[in-house]
Amino acid sequence: MDIGVPIRELGAVECGALIDAVKGLDAAVWDRCDIRQQAFDVHRRTKSIVLLFAEGWPNLKVRPFAGWPILADVVNPVIDRVLSKHYPPGGHVIRSMVANLVAGGEIEEHYDAGPSFAIGHRIHVPLQTNPGVRFTIDGQLHTLKVGEAYEINNLRYHAVLNDSDEDRYHLIFDYVPPNPAAAAAR
Repeated sequence: MDIGVPIRELGAVECGALIDAVKGLDAAVWDRCDIRQQAFDVHRRTKSIVLLFAEGWPNLKVRPFAGWPILADVVNPVIDRVLSKHYPPGGHVIRSMVANLVAGGEIEEHYDAGPSFAIGHRIHVPLQTNPGVRFTIDGQLHTLKVGEAYEINNLRYHAVLNDSDEDRYHLIFDYVPPNPAAAAAR
């Protein structure tokens, strides 16, 4: 969604249980679902634990994926905390995942095309990062901190480079407010 700025800081969010759960996962869990990598070429060098994913337009069908039984109990409270502080009730989360930009990986510059991206708020909550991760929006570098929530203007060009030997994990989710047409017009 075009929020008028490249990024909006939403503040601290308690996510310790989610961080612990993600760090305790077996490596094979990251390879159970590649829908995001198949749907979006720029994410081919990432891995994801997809909980919810929307398909179809204009009648979006949101369905649970392999990550739902693994992480829903620790992801949903984090999402609820962010939404209750910053967004109107009554909308829907249409995508949620924990995304892994592997050590040395890159997400090339792109913007998120597609109608659902124009009406949904794209929220990131870093769970593990380091100084070697470079997140740019419109060519401007942004440092995202663990345990802080951010809304990303995903309709602007953005890219990420993980120039380190440590994987970067973010909880990413898309929230569509109850009246998306009015929200998109703002």
